[in-house]
Amino acid sequence: MPRMLDVSDEVRAEIGDEEAARLLAGESAPGSYDCTSCRTPGDPEQERTSTVLFIGDETAVLAFAHAGCLPSQVVQVTEEQLQGAVRAIGGDTGEPAPAKAAPEQAVLGVTSGLVLISGELHPALVVEPTAPVARPGSLGAGDDFLPLLIEQGFMPLTELSAVPPALHGWSVLLAAGQLHAVLQPNPAGGRPVAWWQAHQPLQVTDGWRSAANKHQQVLMFAAPVGSIGRQPREDLLRDALDKAAANGKLVAAALPLAGL
Repeated sequence: MPRMLDVSDEVRAEIGDEEAARLLAGESAPGSYDCTSCRTPGDPEQERTSTVLFIGDETAVLAFAHAGCLPSQVVQVTEEQLQGAVRAIGGDTGEPAPAKAAPEQAVLGVTSGLVLISGELHPALVVEPTAPVARPGSLGAGDDFLPLLIEQGFMPLTELSAVPPALHGWSVLLAAGQLHAVLQPNPAGGRPVAWWQAHQPLQVTDGWRSAANKHQQVLMFAAPVGSIGRQPREDLLRDALDKAAANGKLVAAALPLAGL
């Protein structure tokens, strides 16, 4: 039976026509796989399957995903992220690690949770720095975290009554069923770069992952230091988001999954 495999032009350019032909002929494609996005089983002989090529600084890994979860694409990641994905695919997920320093040199705390909006649950990431974020090059001691994000296209919120608008060019990298990075447009052009990334892939709940694959996007909320805090439950996280919005200290955007 022919394999229902999608190999995009971008992936083909990286792996070469010969390897692409071998994949399409079934010579090097798996008989079954765990989707690199939703982590549920897939079968390229029974359903459309995407080839997803993760490229690090030194190595590359070809993975497979349900076509309904991710399109065939090339995803540029750091070597550290790539090795983390390999460990996750192999079953060695390890423990969540602290966030990497963001370009503004502030350490960002990232919390995942489900947020109820208009009667429907949406996957969300809540980002809060551990200290005030100064504008790059500024000598002042002010906090420009929200103005910097607003300049990038994030919308200020006064209440969580509707899904925020999509922010094109930004995306969330969910691979091997785990959270790897928030990507932003590359100022120099070309592939997106990491605005935030995890030292190791961060675990998310099955419900969060299912909601992300259902909506094909993640809502990102951001607030200045001290506005949200580390909330142990999703209802407390929602209360903190509502208070931050009412105080004019919350911005948000809907970010597609990487490549969509």
